[in-house]
Amino acid sequence: MKTTKGTLLAFAEGRVNDCSDAGDIDLVLKRSEDGGRTWSPMQVINEGGGDTHGNPAPVVDRETGRIVLAETYNPGRTDGKNCEVPCERTPYLQHSDDDGETWSKPRDLSDDILPKSWNSWYATGPVHGIQLTRGRHAGRLVFTVNAETWNGSRVTENHAALVVSDDGGDNWRIGATDSYPISASDATFRQKPSEMTLAERQDGSIYVSGREQDGTDLGHRDHAVSRDGGESFTRPFTSIPDLYTPQVQGATLRFGDRLLLACPGDPDRRRTMMIRSSYDGGRTWDSFDRGTVVTGDWSGYSDMVAVDDERVGLMYEGGAVDARDEIRFARFTEDWLKPRRGPDPRTRDWAPGARDAAVLGGAGTTDGVFGGRAIDFDGVDDAVRLPYSSRLPLGTRDFTASLWFRYTAKSGEQPMLWMGGVGNSQPQVWLRGEPAGNRVTGSITTREGGGPPRTVSLSTSGAHNDGKWHHVALRRGDGRLTLFLDGEPLTRADVPGSVSRNSTFGVHVGQRLDSRAHFTGAIDEVGVFERALSDEEVRHLSSEDLPQSASAAVTWNTVTWLPMDRVRAGN
Repeated sequence: MKTTKGTLLAFAEGRVNDCSDAGDIDLVLKRSEDGGRTWSPMQVINEGGGDTHGNPAPVVDRETGRIVLAETYNPGRTDGKNCEVPCERTPYLQHSDDDGETWSKPRDLSDDILPKSWNSWYATGPVHGIQLTRGRHAGRLVFTVNAETWNGSRVTENHAALVVSDDGGDNWRIGATDSYPISASDATFRQKPSEMTLAERQDGSIYVSGREQDGTDLGHRDHAVSRDGGESFTRPFTSIPDLYTPQVQGATLRFGDRLLLACPGDPDRRRTMMIRSSYDGGRTWDSFDRGTVVTGDWSGYSDMVAVDDERVGLMYEGGAVDARDEIRFARFTEDWLKPRRGPDPRTRDWAPGARDAAVLGGAGTTDGVFGGRAIDFDGVDDAVRLPYSSRLPLGTRDFTASLWFRYTAKSGEQPMLWMGGVGNSQPQVWLRGEPAGNRVTGSITTREGGGPPRTVSLSTSGAHNDGKWHHVALRRGDGRLTLFLDGEPLTRADVPGSVSRNSTFGVHVGQRLDSRAHFTGAIDEVGVFERALSDEEVRHLSSEDLPQSASAAVTWNTVTWLPMDRVRAGN
């Protein structure tokens, strides 16, 4: 954050013994008086003394120059484990009136901003707060908290809230609040907005972006807006399924006509720190391919500051081996960010009510399976990405996914169709060639209730990478998962649960969700159907093209239907 004198202050948790969240943790600070080019030695401003003093959330009062720092305490541990549930968490506040040189004694804010029912987890920040500059609440200080409720035997509710002060930080109260119940039967919940970052939009409203932690709603980030200075949210938090990021804290900052978001871009692990832009106040965000990569290293928590009118400072965790290896600081201008890009080329989706799919990387067409055209993928950055729609997540329903492919690759992962999340713990559906293993594989990963993820896969004998057209289909139905290759079935028992829950969600043809593998070859006639097609229907798909009519699409219970026969300019 930046003080009224232009000094940059970088706050962090000084973890004395190890990286555990509930160990001996101090609050530490470095100062920069030259815009982040050089930094002072580290200063301990709040010593844990064996306990956990963390979650710093600084705010500057531009009228007085006072810097207020919200923080949260809990008893420390020496065994490397997390805090017991319920965890005794207490909010505190300290301030500095000399540009961060010295700090007041912390004072307990429990009576002001810790409701008695928020008696389990409680956390401030950890990210900068803001002072409002517009409207009748101009001058108000705002930061975020998230909490949980314990009923004596279990956690029953999650809470996300704004904390506000109208007197420069002398007095505080809880403002806008959003709460979500936790199921008694399986401990699931829709959402758990946490580690929230906020920014004042150009119209004076407050945009709040949170880390989504294990809620059943799709996505790893959610957001809400307050239009009354932080008194209330206009509606409950909404998840953002197609904003690809792992479960991690992030940071927002208004910068010119853009709203910026800093967070890792890999939807599975904490790596690939990115800056993404929104041009509509956070309603929509740049996709991964439109964002600007800061580093491909492991990366985690972050914060941003306006160094001046032209430069942004980014502080983030990063490392070649682990995201917690270092705390780094980078500076950038708007010229360094990718320019705003126009609409992508597109290819049509015949499913009822579907929007066209985006064609990425400059992919073009080639000879198709039945004398028409198919899309050709270069194995580098070509892909077809479907815009998110509520029709696409398959959930617990039966389905059939079908496509034609042609390739000659001898190595590498060859993703043909990817739906859902990515990694070992996220629900997903995919079809891919695995030439090094001499096979084509179809797989699903599911989640059911509060249980762990379960995966079931089927693989052919042979990679079918002979440069000829082949048909593949993956069917879920009647308790079985079946993989068809040129009409020949392989089958095994299904695993129950949802194939699209509590994770980042995307649908890609020719690309893994995390962009770490691309298909080299051609793909044609991609269809996903919201039912288990019969053996006869699958054989029909493997012997001739899909019926080319909208009425047929309805009859076949189509989720997506991509002829892949044309690439048109975006508009």
